[in-house]
Amino acid sequence: MMGEVITDKDKEYEKMERESAPGPDQAMSDRVNNRSLRPRSEAFKEFMTTGWDDNEPQIEPLESSKYTPARLEALGKAFPGERIVIPAGQPKVRNNDCDYAFRPDTTFSYYTGLGEDFEAGAVLVLNPVDPDSPEAKAGKTHVPELFVAPRANHYTQDFFMNAHYGEYWVGPRAGVKEMTAMTGIETNDIAQLPDALSKDVGTEAGAVRVRVIREADPAITSMVEEIREANGFADPDNNTAADDKLHEFAAEARMCKDEYEVREMRKAVAATKHGFDNILRKIPSSLGKPRSERMLEGAFNAISREEGNEVGYDTIIASGAHAPILHWMRNTGTVESGELLLIDAGVEVNSLYTADITRTFPTNGKFTDFQKKLYQAVLDSQQAGFEAAKPGATYSDIHHACMRVIAERLHDWGILPVDVEESLSPEGQQHRRWLACGVAHHLGLDVHDCAQARYESYQNAKIRPGMIFTIEPGLYFREDDLLIPPEYRGIGIRIEDDVLMTEDGPEWISAGIPKRIDDVEAWMADMAAEGAKA
Repeated sequence: MMGEVITDKDKEYEKMERESAPGPDQAMSDRVNNRSLRPRSEAFKEFMTTGWDDNEPQIEPLESSKYTPARLEALGKAFPGERIVIPAGQPKVRNNDCDYAFRPDTTFSYYTGLGEDFEAGAVLVLNPVDPDSPEAKAGKTHVPELFVAPRANHYTQDFFMNAHYGEYWVGPRAGVKEMTAMTGIETNDIAQLPDALSKDVGTEAGAVRVRVIREADPAITSMVEEIREANGFADPDNNTAADDKLHEFAAEARMCKDEYEVREMRKAVAATKHGFDNILRKIPSSLGKPRSERMLEGAFNAISREEGNEVGYDTIIASGAHAPILHWMRNTGTVESGELLLIDAGVEVNSLYTADITRTFPTNGKFTDFQKKLYQAVLDSQQAGFEAAKPGATYSDIHHACMRVIAERLHDWGILPVDVEESLSPEGQQHRRWLACGVAHHLGLDVHDCAQARYESYQNAKIRPGMIFTIEPGLYFREDDLLIPPEYRGIGIRIEDDVLMTEDGPEWISAGIPKRIDDVEAWMADMAAEGAKA
């Protein structure tokens, strides 16, 4: 991060500034910002607003803008006569004055089509149309409106004074005109938002009720609550329940992907394959080195930044005894030859759709017979789940198909302390000691997509064409598990793939990422050879 060289002249200048400070608020500001000595003279301000070339960006409509109108129409029809408020959210503090890279709220991204880091502080509003208007007679329920901060370009003092929006600091960004062009949604200055939200709100006939995605931006939620309280909606529990219904609807709306979303998911899977390729190139040179798990993490994450927006979730690189730890993300271990290496990783592309893939590799490129036995059991379990997945089936069907194979193999190996049927019964479940997590979840803009949906719309709902989900059984034998033979301890295996349900049945959209034993070994050999040449 850019630092500043402070000279005696600077100190003298800053002393003069402090002495002229108007009061305690300014003094607090000085303490907070005392690392920075910014020029404040009128001469400087005037000088900074002249002599710049015109750098108006050329903006093209986003591909997603062809698909968001249908999403917005469905959302509006679910809440006729109500104002819907969907904030993008704000940057989250990492430490002191440093933020994490901004990622917009998932609901905001879905309904605006905006990905990457567009746009902190923005708010999407669906305004209900007058029921007597021509729009209403044509079947329209709402008009979408986007509110953003205008560009702080070189025509403004914010250009150099505002470190959040100023283009001197952050580079060119999309403002009002640019957002309109990108999204196809009418866009206005964020300063107009309070008046826009409060217009016509009330409890009387014909008045407007407001709902908000309340978790996205606490400041916007507070604004909405104040407006509701001032206009007859003073019960916070009722307001929260109404907002939860909005979030629930938005989550369930994402369950079936349109053709644009399917294309983006295929891009994410393809980039993820390249990330795994890069890991495999580096495994031979990383063996035995301290923190070699992080070396491999870096190999994957580099591809996520080159080909996408970011990783879709923290990458798991779990070697040896770390592999049975379901969410091992410290990645501080040493990858040793002869171990199994579990890698759970996914690239999030610029549209924010993410893949979610897990593979388990023999670190020296060849499975032992014992490792093959365990690995094949997990692979057979996954295939059973895939065969259970069909239009009209449920996630529970996938779950039970995977679990039966796992329970049978554990019984065959003499590990399961009861018979298979007793273990599979609700009163049993002993096999879950070695596979305690679920084996399927929706996938899309979030790695665990649609999480706000109702149980009956998720686990017990029929799988429909357009749904994308994972199938990811595993076996997790912790190194401190005294109920298994010693040779099993410290081994973790998971195989996870991404599935698209079609009218004709399930499709492995990650079929290009090898997982059969012979194919994995051949893939590792090919990538190791490439790595040796690099």
